[in-house]
Amino acid sequence: MPDSAPAKAEIRTLDRGYAREARALLYEAYRQDPTVAYLFEADRPGYEKRMRVMVRERVRQHFYQQLPALGLLRDDRLIGIALIAPPQRRLGVTESWAWRLRMLIGTGLRCTRRFLEYHDSVMACRPNDSVHVLPLLALHPQAQEQVYAEQLITAVHNWCAVDEHSEGVVLDTGNPRYLAFYQSQGYTKIGEIAVGPLTEHVFFHPNPEVLTAAA
Repeated sequence: MPDSAPAKAEIRTLDRGYAREARALLYEAYRQDPTVAYLFEADRPGYEKRMRVMVRERVRQHFYQQLPALGLLRDDRLIGIALIAPPQRRLGVTESWAWRLRMLIGTGLRCTRRFLEYHDSVMACRPNDSVHVLPLLALHPQAQEQVYAEQLITAVHNWCAVDEHSEGVVLDTGNPRYLAFYQSQGYTKIGEIAVGPLTEHVFFHPNPEVLTAAA
């Protein structure tokens, strides 16, 4: 008997009222991520605490600056999220001294420095300043069906494509399992970054005509 189709999901614009759900989803999605594991030293005690601090402060600063976020909801439960940094908002979260101080206190000097070096390296790969950047993009581990991934990334493309100041979308990943998916969605690799022993891949998707949403 064939498997049943995944339950229908909807795209919704998120505000800070979704901050708690966003933190929980991102923690579950990123705690096994190889890049995050290196940056926040998964082999040293206290990794989960440092991970939670990183996610909490990233989400907190994103909504504090009123930057856009798209959510994918199934049965009114958040199963996917994309944090978006538009090109006209050049003050990134890492440029906030309050954010840096909270990161230093919560994750330590070495992890904060690693994260800042990684972030600056990704930003240096952008083709120009006129792009949207996706600092965090995730599906819940229990909602990894490709149809959900396609629905979320298509919504991001549609949202960014209507911005006349934007030429496209930049994202990065150190997880090899995602490379083929991003390429299948029209992304081109524009850079590679050494993150400790890992290779971080930076991708660019030019703004097309507004794409047809995934069924």
